[in-house]
Amino acid sequence: MEWLREEEWMALALSLRVSLWATLLSLPFGILTALLLARGRFWGKGLLNGLVHLPLIMPPVVTGYLLLILFGKQGMIGSSLYNWFGITLAFKWTGAVLAAAIMAFPLMVRAIRLAIEAVDPKLEQASATLGANKLWTFTLVTLPLILPGVIAGSLLAFAKAMGEFGATITFVANIPGETRTVPSAIFAFLETPGGDGAAIRLVIISVIVSIAALCVSEFLAARTLRRIKGQ
Repeated sequence: MEWLREEEWMALALSLRVSLWATLLSLPFGILTALLLARGRFWGKGLLNGLVHLPLIMPPVVTGYLLLILFGKQGMIGSSLYNWFGITLAFKWTGAVLAAAIMAFPLMVRAIRLAIEAVDPKLEQASATLGANKLWTFTLVTLPLILPGVIAGSLLAFAKAMGEFGATITFVANIPGETRTVPSAIFAFLETPGGDGAAIRLVIISVIVSIAALCVSEFLAARTLRRIKGQ
């Protein structure tokens, strides 16, 4: 007898796919945003910082509703995506990717930003005095130093995306095989008579993934700190 039933495997597989894509697609924007917040000097920096962290303080259902307004089939952005490219995000697994990415983005940016702020600016200045432009300085000097922080932020974002529920169920609903991720499946099983066993199994998996991500993230953060201090 298999430990997980087919519908549970489907929810787990979908969660992994959604979380992976959410992490990969948001990573370039996360690095750029963290770099702007850590090194940038521009008007509106506080506003950008507030917008980045807004999903952490707003109720997830509110975030999901705003996504529905903006990216729904009749939304301000969603209607253009549908009319011009035939792309629909609402009530699709791709919409779950968007919701998960937005909810996980602040954790990713924070981890990467802390890693960038721990880098001695003199190292970057030395690279510039040797003739390297900003892109090469970031690629050859900054990025290798902050790589553990980038990985830690990605792991935290992945774990957060795996556990995202409120924004996802509001934006893409709870459609089996299409948008039913692990949190949505747990909710559905708890509402179903005799579904407690399936819910518990998925809860155990969620806890294991979260603890593993946190442990690896803490390890990488400590490693980054030791590297910066030269120990």
